[in-house]
Amino acid sequence: MSAESRTDAVTPARKAEILAEALPYIKRFFDKTIVIKYGGNAMTDPHLKDCFARDVVLLKLVGLNPVVVHGGGPQIENLLTRVGKKGEFIQGMRVTDAETMEVVEMVLGGQVNKEIVSLINQHGGKAVGLTGKDASFIRAKKLLMQKLDAPGDVIDVGQVGEITSIDPSLISFLDQGDFIPVIAPIGVGENGETYNINADVVAGKLAEILKAEKLVLLTNTPGVLDKAGNLLTGLTPRQIDDLVADGTLSGGMLPKIGSALDAARNGVKSVHIIDGRVEHCLLLEILTDHGVGTMIKSK
Repeated sequence: MSAESRTDAVTPARKAEILAEALPYIKRFFDKTIVIKYGGNAMTDPHLKDCFARDVVLLKLVGLNPVVVHGGGPQIENLLTRVGKKGEFIQGMRVTDAETMEVVEMVLGGQVNKEIVSLINQHGGKAVGLTGKDASFIRAKKLLMQKLDAPGDVIDVGQVGEITSIDPSLISFLDQGDFIPVIAPIGVGENGETYNINADVVAGKLAEILKAEKLVLLTNTPGVLDKAGNLLTGLTPRQIDDLVADGTLSGGMLPKIGSALDAARNGVKSVHIIDGRVEHCLLLEILTDHGVGTMIKSK
């Protein structure tokens, strides 16, 4: 079924109701910053990519300030396979040697970033692509990961970065010109080193620095699930600690949850982990009464 036929199936009266429902949210979030971590199926399915770009443009046009931080795991894996390398992950972080870093920078800073920028611009937005190396606005140092079963022992994951600072002035400058920043999660070290940084971590820290109204993380699941597969719509830090301790949350969900918790504890008013496989999930989460995932509470 095409997007047009789905839209045509909605009566004019229902369309009017939907617009009216959005009004209080537009008023509440007008001129507020929304940081969006874009990843998962929403980045690979052509229809979902189109929905995402349209959602971002609409949010900007009604007065919100969306800032997009993107991943690109599947695209990186595809290119690594083509050059004969196999991706490796430890505690949800990609092991990044020098050769892998070249691939990561090529894919994130080039291919993926420019595709997102182009899609947003095709729908009438003014998107600008960046990496953290532009104006050195994301500073980083080498990440030293601790072994989970042996605290104090360090795991070397290569050129994976830990954020030391973010300069918000570049994002603020773009916002003043009504541009939409689209950011690849690559940082720069003291001596010009290039670091691969987890996109969830960049989105969370950026939301803190920008004092964002919302941080929205797109995933390939309905949100945070319990062991039985049921959606947990609201979680506190203590509940999340319990879910990590009993193994319910692991792997790639760990940096996502960690970033969400840090953001909620450090001034971001609401953090949402939502299902990026749902059409127009951003509009549903931000401009309607119907949430599509898990909200992380600060307490």
